[in-house]
Amino acid sequence: LPGGNPPRCGDTHRQPELADTLREIGRKGRAGFYDGAVADDIVATLAALGGPQNQDDLAAQAADFVTPLSGRFAGYDLLECPPNGQGATALLILAALGDWTPWKDAKDPKLRAHLYIQATKQAYHLRNLGITDPEAMRISIGEFLSEGSIKAVRDYCQAPAPQALAQIAPWETDTICLSVVDKDGLAVSFINSLFSPFGSTILAPESGVMLQCRGTSFNLDSMHVNCLAPRKRPMHTIIPGMLMQNKKVVMPFGVMGGQYQAAGHAALLMGLLEEGLDLQAAIDAPRMFGYGDLVQVEADVPPEIVSYLTEAGHKVETAATPLGGAQAVWIDHQRGVLIGGSDQRKDGLALGY
Repeated sequence: LPGGNPPRCGDTHRQPELADTLREIGRKGRAGFYDGAVADDIVATLAALGGPQNQDDLAAQAADFVTPLSGRFAGYDLLECPPNGQGATALLILAALGDWTPWKDAKDPKLRAHLYIQATKQAYHLRNLGITDPEAMRISIGEFLSEGSIKAVRDYCQAPAPQALAQIAPWETDTICLSVVDKDGLAVSFINSLFSPFGSTILAPESGVMLQCRGTSFNLDSMHVNCLAPRKRPMHTIIPGMLMQNKKVVMPFGVMGGQYQAAGHAALLMGLLEEGLDLQAAIDAPRMFGYGDLVQVEADVPPEIVSYLTEAGHKVETAATPLGGAQAVWIDHQRGVLIGGSDQRKDGLALGY
């Protein structure tokens, strides 16, 4: 709010401090952010607010190059980032439903909605018990995706009425996704996020850096697997996705939306690969999200599905805002074309050039 007022149409917005920081990163790479003046500004800003961070914390930060997790669904391989992301949750939902006879025999959209919601609730429950910084996980990712976990999801799907599960907050997000394929077939799925709108709302003034708030995902219960601890990464929600078939990439994609993302990956692939929707139609399809004892539905979910879910014992509410957003590029290897899809729920477009 420059001068205490929102900008008007035609006003010029400048961030010269951030521009200088980007130039510094361009000159020095990683050291332009995690060392030197930018790091000093971030640490000083946090220290003034009582934060315990110091220069050593920033200097110790490193990115990991990791092997993706993979799972089969409808004849395709889905690749997801491993923990501390929640990608394994999407794999668990799809593994539990994909080859399961009650799911394959469920032709009624109302029953499919119920089974999808139940699978999502239980998979997220297991996520909350298991997924965190990989250095702090108490189970292996193999155990998380094991036949025992799949059975737990299926058993919950067949429970006579939704059972109480630990509630999770449907955190709001301020996330973007870029899905790109170049002329050589290089495919990139990229997600970036401050998490909440304007992140932590803390701006380091000398560098112009707005600080994110991924620490929101920590649990303050010291006994919880995802408890707050020094030099620990929290379970986080952002999960770029990649779909492959016969060792070829067929779709880089992402479904934004905080907590919803794992459920969104499952729903998007169900629409594409099981229901035969084209890419844009699969992205546009009405969305539902079950977590804890609540089911959020978008306003265009058919009323008969809402009624069925309510009669099945779900607590259903209409979501105040759209559930997430998606960007994807389908690679049609046979015809040699790229097909882009962009979600109307958020800013974005499908663009070929």
